[in-house]
Amino acid sequence: TDLEDISLSVHGGEIVGIAGISGNGQKELLASLSGEHPLSREQSAQIRINGKEAGHLHAGARRDLRMTFVPEDRLGRGVVASMPLSDNSLLTAHRNDMVRFGLVRASKVETFAEHCVRDFDVRCAGVHAQARSLSGGNLQKFIVGREILQRPRVLIAAQLTWGVDVGAAADIRRSLVDLRNTGVAILLISEDIEELFEICDRIAVIARGRLSAAKPTADTDTEEIGLLMGGVSPHAGVRSESA
Repeated sequence: TDLEDISLSVHGGEIVGIAGISGNGQKELLASLSGEHPLSREQSAQIRINGKEAGHLHAGARRDLRMTFVPEDRLGRGVVASMPLSDNSLLTAHRNDMVRFGLVRASKVETFAEHCVRDFDVRCAGVHAQARSLSGGNLQKFIVGREILQRPRVLIAAQLTWGVDVGAAADIRRSLVDLRNTGVAILLISEDIEELFEICDRIAVIARGRLSAAKPTADTDTEEIGLLMGGVSPHAGVRSESA
């Protein structure tokens, strides 16, 4: 799905949710925001992180600006399934003094992974356990913890608690709210309307590649968001070509 006329700001100390039915441009939006598909020099669009133009930067350079990312595909993009948790820490957190002069500082890596496991209540056999040995909920808690412990100023998360048990989902949502309360800007893309209303300060809807204005959660409801997700104007009661 091609993206059209996307305009959105996320400020420090708020969680902005993007609701939408799968296949309406979420993956394309995530690829643009994360740096997986940086903007070309010919494109006039802008992506700014902490006031710095970042649209042409790759994912690593955006992480240098203290933006972290929780992908939708845990085992495919979040971790390497056959690697232990300690090594999976290195995938995104190697900037945290884990590598010096080209050499991995094993003790730093292990300590970081231990913090993830302890601070985010990851149930596992230890930091040397392979990622694929964890349940979906515990693996997601590890990934979320790894990104939060890097002390981001901006965090982007996709389908945060998809396929996660109720207890783990509550823990993960609480982690994001706690992070928001420290002044971090958080963007959450989710198909779970109830989740968005539970933790978001504002909610926008993406439908057919177009993004609605983000409304304060208190000023909208699940019916309005559901209609917008289906491409229907809640006011006109008809299908909108620009929703």
